[in-house]
Amino acid sequence: MPFDRLWAVAHDAARAETGVWASCQNFSRVSKAPALMAVTAKLNEATGDITLSHPDRPDLTVNPDADPEALIAWTAPLVPQNRALPSQVLRLDGRGYTDSDFASVTLCNTASHRAVEASMEQALSIHRWRGNIWFDSEDPWAEFDWIGRDVKVGKAILRPRERTDRCLATTANPDTGRRDADTLKALENFGHRDFSVRAEVIRGGTIRREDNVELL
Repeated sequence: MPFDRLWAVAHDAARAETGVWASCQNFSRVSKAPALMAVTAKLNEATGDITLSHPDRPDLTVNPDADPEALIAWTAPLVPQNRALPSQVLRLDGRGYTDSDFASVTLCNTASHRAVEASMEQALSIHRWRGNIWFDSEDPWAEFDWIGRDVKVGKAILRPRERTDRCLATTANPDTGRRDADTLKALENFGHRDFSVRAEVIRGGTIRREDNVELL
């Protein structure tokens, strides 16, 4: 997916370098710094500038390639000072810094989301799951049965390869950046800690709202 996780903010204990995939443990992330969950971003594709917003920070418009120091300085106050702190901006063209060691996008099921909400007896923002593609279904967890099968979404063909295991990041509120919901306990009620599937792009193509999702 264009621009998805193209840049990453590595911390000062990272063993990572630009242009090479590295696991999430090398980066400042929501599971360790929940305030980061409330960051939103708008990209100007023509200029490469990103405008970042957060309820506790002034807006910042920055080009991560041209001025990485500004991005580090803006991010640092959102990370607990007793943890590894933001240190450098890395870039990985072509596949991005996905949580999987293979290039992937996540497929999220609205029925699964509703099942978690029902289990917790509270409404949850879908942005807690940080998904790439959402599809509407009547069957919770149907996506887990798609592992290894090809799925046509719009003009693209995807192949789910694994479930997306979840961490403390999903307990943080995307509006406030504060932990306020035990999503992991809710998932355990279903016998796992997974939400969505990570899929490999078998054939690229345009995806639009209201496109059908079809198992091949």
